[in-house]
Amino acid sequence: MRVLLVEDDDRFADALMVALRRQGFDVRRVATAAAALAAPVTDLVLLDLGLPDMDGVEVCRRLRGEGETAIIAVTARGDERDRVIGLRSGADDYLVKPFGIAELMARIDAVMRRVRPPARPVVVARGLRIDLGRHEVTGADGALVALTRKEFELLTALARRPGDVVARERLLLEVWQSTWPGAQRTLDVHVANLRAKLGDPRVIATVRGVGYRLAADAPEGGA
Repeated sequence: MRVLLVEDDDRFADALMVALRRQGFDVRRVATAAAALAAPVTDLVLLDLGLPDMDGVEVCRRLRGEGETAIIAVTARGDERDRVIGLRSGADDYLVKPFGIAELMARIDAVMRRVRPPARPVVVARGLRIDLGRHEVTGADGALVALTRKEFELLTALARRPGDVVARERLLLEVWQSTWPGAQRTLDVHVANLRAKLGDPRVIATVRGVGYRLAADAPEGGA
């Protein structure tokens, strides 16, 4: 997913870009309102309101007037009045600094579900049929594949982004709500179990040093 970070604080921006890229996002950063308004369209804008050349609220209004790109205000302005103004200017959510990456990821996921609800709940991968709505996986032989709750949650996290690499840290956050280094082994074990139960290890590809990818065919039409 493409993210535009609009932030004039270099230290904060650098740290946030590293964290977002670890989650698998394609991040571009600009430091001014002018650059933000001139930037190519992205899926999500993380917008600081304290910009040097224009108030971020006005930037938010202009971005909202140009299209339906998701916008999350990321700012030190924490008063209720500021929150109300930010949301009324077109922001989909409002996050006050300082914050943790887990909270930011939860806000991003919630906003993207609202602005881009899943239109294709069924994904096909090498003969397997993954029905995200019914929580069912059907093998190439037509039989249901029995998965544990965590195995299905892990498969769902991959199937929501068919063909895309999903970072290990992002999978840990979504499935286990943790980025504890010790959980990395848990992730690897669950991936191995999934591959065994799905009957084809090529269904889930390892992208060394980054994460995993579901080797999916084109999604089927759905709700």
